[in-house]
Amino acid sequence: MDVQVGDRLLMKKPHPCGSSTFSVLRIGADFRIRCEGCGREVMNPRVKVEKNIKKILREGE
Repeated sequence: MDVQVGDRLLMKKPHPCGSSTFSVLRIGADFRIRCEGCGREVMNPRVKVEKNIKKILREGE
């Protein structure tokens, strides 16, 4: 998957705060993403994040 730092991700499941969008802060074997609703930062394995992405939202598109 072509995910870059700065992208916003629309996920299949919402965060417990109710927001479904996350911004990408770091990419590697793990992704560090920040919830856009409450600001909590989460670090998850790449496989788990890529499986749960519904759509990638970019600024230029």
